[in-house]
Amino acid sequence: MSDMGVTDTPAARLQALFEGHRLTPTQRRIAHSMVRRAADVPFLSSVELAELAGVSQPSVTRFAVALGFDGYPALRRHLREVAPAERQQSADSASYNEYQQAVEAEIANLRHLAEVLADPRPVQRAGRVLAASRPLPVLGLRAAASQAYGFAYFAAKVHPDVRLLHEGGTMVHDRIDAAVRAGATALLCFALPRHPREVLDTLGYAKEAGLSVVTVADSAFAPVAKVSDLLLPAAVGTGLAFDTACAPMLLGRVLLEAMADELPDAQARLEEFDTKAAARGLFVE
Repeated sequence: MSDMGVTDTPAARLQALFEGHRLTPTQRRIAHSMVRRAADVPFLSSVELAELAGVSQPSVTRFAVALGFDGYPALRRHLREVAPAERQQSADSASYNEYQQAVEAEIANLRHLAEVLADPRPVQRAGRVLAASRPLPVLGLRAAASQAYGFAYFAAKVHPDVRLLHEGGTMVHDRIDAAVRAGATALLCFALPRHPREVLDTLGYAKEAGLSVVTVADSAFAPVAKVSDLLLPAAVGTGLAFDTACAPMLLGRVLLEAMADELPDAQARLEEFDTKAAARGLFVE
């Protein structure tokens, strides 16, 4: 489960409601959808919520019972007590085309991330864990490969030994073994939908090898939560044919900043790089 701090927002209150319950994958999907649309959920019927989450209406009812309510009406009454009295929705949103709606959804994801980061302690803790690991393996498979590559590219400018793991299969276990032998104490993982089974297997292997697992995932209810020591959630957009991951990318940069703050020679490394880049004419001004 996520180790992010709780702030006084509709999404955070929903998150607190779900934590501590053993939810099935379908129920985690409903919970994730509710957190993403926290301001609207108290006004949705069970059928509307089912459509939002892509599940059946009976699944919504079972979800409410799993949380300790008599049924969905009782859950919705509770949500109306802890959520804002009015929908937080733009008056113009109904007229947006599908592309604009995708952008608006990403803006909402970023706003939610800003609310979560009101408590910086989990990210700062993750930064300390990653900075202390020499080497630092960074895992990202399939859809998450670009997130891992971006983090590793910039991290290598301030961290002495960053190892990108972006190809699955049996070789990834060999590379984790090599990192552990070289002194690694932690692994950073980017995990995005659809969650490949090999990511779960790899994180389980990393934990058995003694590594602390820090994961950036799309939800605190993502399958990787059970094999992560510290999970930092950032929602993805689902309005287009392929998911959009602006919030996870930004959270990765925030985590990079927190890690750099824990590396005493980070600034010196950056200045050295700039000096060498200028001497080589590496960039066009």
